[in-house]
Amino acid sequence: MPSNKDDGGWKEFLWNSEKGELLGRTGGSWFKVALFYVIFFGILAGIFVGTIQAMLMTLSENKPTWQDRVAPPGLSHTPRVDKAEVFFNVRESETYLRYVKAMRDFMKLYDDNIQTNNMLFEDCGEQPADYKHRGDLESDMGGVKACRFPKTLLGPCSGIEDNDFGFKDGKPCLIVKLNRIVNFRPRPPSNNDSIPEEAKPKVQANIIPLYCTNKREEDADKIGEIKYYGIGEGFPLQYYPYYGKRHHPQYLQPLVALQFTNLTRNTELRIECKVFGENLYYNEKDRYQGRFDIKIQVDS
Repeated sequence: MPSNKDDGGWKEFLWNSEKGELLGRTGGSWFKVALFYVIFFGILAGIFVGTIQAMLMTLSENKPTWQDRVAPPGLSHTPRVDKAEVFFNVRESETYLRYVKAMRDFMKLYDDNIQTNNMLFEDCGEQPADYKHRGDLESDMGGVKACRFPKTLLGPCSGIEDNDFGFKDGKPCLIVKLNRIVNFRPRPPSNNDSIPEEAKPKVQANIIPLYCTNKREEDADKIGEIKYYGIGEGFPLQYYPYYGKRHHPQYLQPLVALQFTNLTRNTELRIECKVFGENLYYNEKDRYQGRFDIKIQVDS
């Protein structure tokens, strides 16, 4: 019957017992096909692995090979919160508890007991000094020492005497740092042309100056005094360059603490902070490249 003939057609295609064929091919034919694809994909895998190995041979384990397009370091702050807004009420501790916790957690990285090992750390002075050259990254020089950064340099923002970092009194602190870039040496301003008049007193030798002010004109008389704490109230050059995690795993960035001592209460204030340097630039598309702005509101 036709149905039996049709059944015999596909059944015979699946397995032809007379010719010993599976799906139209003999065992020898299937072996040759399988062998071809094993060799083919083996060659492709070999080419891929060889290409990767050749590329890895051009890379250094000690520093990034290509840094010609690396953006200048970002300027970041702690506490760092969503939308860069620090809003709290001095009478309600739960409104600023998360900010205080972020500050405490960050400052643990700078505890004195972490910096006691003289094989890993050294004193670099509490005055701005020149770059600390510790060897050539091109050579396998092993680990290098890092400069100590005592928390006491941050004054009332260190968390030593006031573990609420001023929030309880409506005088909040921010901790500011330049982000790490391997082998990057920030250069101080070569002249004062690009620096606002009110920031010029901060320019000094061997320091990357930091200056904060109101972002909006209407906030000019509402910010009050901003106190700066740290070495030279900026980022001293002796903490640079950073030699990367391979050589410098214990590296501590220099910090600057800001304390806003007289903010106008119950008002949203927008504050902008910038660093100034010959090789530090700003980008409108990146709000943290060389600067940041933050909204602060202290209610009472």
